[in-house]
Amino acid sequence: MDEVKQIVKEIKEKQLKPVYFLMGEEPYYIDRIADFIEDNVLSEEEKGFNQMVLYGRDVSVDDIVSNAKRYPMMAEYQVVIVKEAQELSRTIENLERYVLNPQPTTILVLCYKYKTIDKRKKLYKALKKNGVLFESKKLYENQVADWIRRVLSGNNYSITPKAAQMLVEFLGTDLSKINNELDKLKVIYAQGKEFTPEIIEENIGISKDYNNFELRKAIGERDIKKATQIINYFAQNPKDNPIVVTVSLLHSFFIQLLKYHGLTDHSQKSVASALKINPFFVGEYQIAARNYPMKKVSQIITSLREIDMKSKGVGAAALPQIDLLKELLVKIAA
Repeated sequence: MDEVKQIVKEIKEKQLKPVYFLMGEEPYYIDRIADFIEDNVLSEEEKGFNQMVLYGRDVSVDDIVSNAKRYPMMAEYQVVIVKEAQELSRTIENLERYVLNPQPTTILVLCYKYKTIDKRKKLYKALKKNGVLFESKKLYENQVADWIRRVLSGNNYSITPKAAQMLVEFLGTDLSKINNELDKLKVIYAQGKEFTPEIIEENIGISKDYNNFELRKAIGERDIKKATQIINYFAQNPKDNPIVVTVSLLHSFFIQLLKYHGLTDHSQKSVASALKINPFFVGEYQIAARNYPMKKVSQIITSLREIDMKSKGVGAAALPQIDLLKELLVKIAA
């Protein structure tokens, strides 16, 4: 995120590079940088003749170079943006000759999503020398809640840890989807607002009481009655609560709990650092550790793997989601 801010800052200050090669598994930042260049480098009057958007599936590297070598008309620069440049992965190395001697009045932007180029090849070295080479890495799930908090903080909003976790569990690690939902909330609420689980439930449609976050908490507390209510709700809404997501989250939770048992320092700060979790959630692990000794945790992890296989039809006839979740609860509670 700091690297993105620095790139944007330099563009604002007109410290422009002739080539921006934006690559990596996370498309969100690639789009943000490309959109910023598209919206801000040229004036509206200049864009008509001096800004073009190409698509990798429709052009060749030679086409891109040919367009990049044109001179701007009545403007200091022209901007050429190539979206879906990953479609040119087989021939992208042919861009190296242009990057070594780029047209100084052209700003060439390549959006190379979901892939990276070989760092051992000449193109990589040429881009490092003459342009901006940015790799947008996918965030791990345990990093996304903090990303949500920082994005909102930068816009003078805040969010409770539980509300952030609800968004992560419902939307996963897709930053573009999450940002779209945050944008909706920012339209509805004035700056300074703290987003709570109630606000998330009301405006995004995620239940604050019946979700994977609450299921994990109920199981950690050995509140089987509440856990049963939640899985019954899941059974009525299977499309919004796929078993693969539930099992994955519970598996991660018990793996973390196993790590917790192996710690010598169980203070909040130490646990949060070791497990890479928000300190707000440390209490859940402390309670769960009292309810599930290390040996039991290992057994539950094995059961979760078995349920995961069954849910995929491996080693057993396909069973309804509710039956598998009930079987899992029985094994956890045993």
